Amino acid sequence: MKRYLIAGLLIWVPLIITVLVIRVLVDLMDNSLLLLPPEWRPDALLGMHIPGLGVVLTLLIVFLTGMILANFVGRKLVEAWDSILARIPFVRTIHSAVKQVMETLFSPNGRSFRKVLLIEYPRKGVWTLAFQTGEPEGEIRDKAGCDVVTVFVPTTPNPTSGFVIIVPRSEVIEMDMPVEEGLKIIMSLGVVGHNTTAAGTGDQNPAVATQS
Repeated sequence: MKRYLIAGLLIWVPLIITVLVIRVLVDLMDNSLLLLPPEWRPDALLGMHIPGLGVVLTLLIVFLTGMILANFVGRKLVEAWDSILARIPFVRTIHSAVKQVMETLFSPNGRSFRKVLLIEYPRKGVWTLAFQTGEPEGEIRDKAGCDVVTVFVPTTPNPTSGFVIIVPRSEVIEMDMPVEEGLKIIMSLGVVGHNTTAAGTGDQNPAVATQS
């Protein structure tokens, strides 16, 4: 009975969590339908609610916005909009920080979150996974007295929170694993290791491995 219960859990728990996450994202993007006039919304036109239409509308808005802003006139509009926000206290701090992060992450030449690192943290002799986010220059590098890198040490199981620390490059070990693999290890509390599955059985089906 224990083997059968574990085999069933290995099938249903990941499936349920995946469905819940997707549902939250779909419900969030469905809120974009509120941008439409009430008489144009699917609820009014079709007389029923169809989940997922907000996803289509969200992707369409993002695509059209990018297409408009990719030309000369669009760039001028963005510059004017940024200039307005830069005059508003507090708002300019949040907007500029978020914009710089997004530009860094999505830049083809960006180096943020492109490397998984192994560093000694929170003390010598204890190792943890981290992600390189930058290479400090100027005052930070000068006062550190050596070549340093900025790394993000995520918390488990929520990798969106963590610590930003600056460490000497000589004390950093670059891993060959992709960023997705590093995130998988962190989110699984270390249960899922590099080149392994959740059951630790390689490519073997977890449910079959449990019963064998």
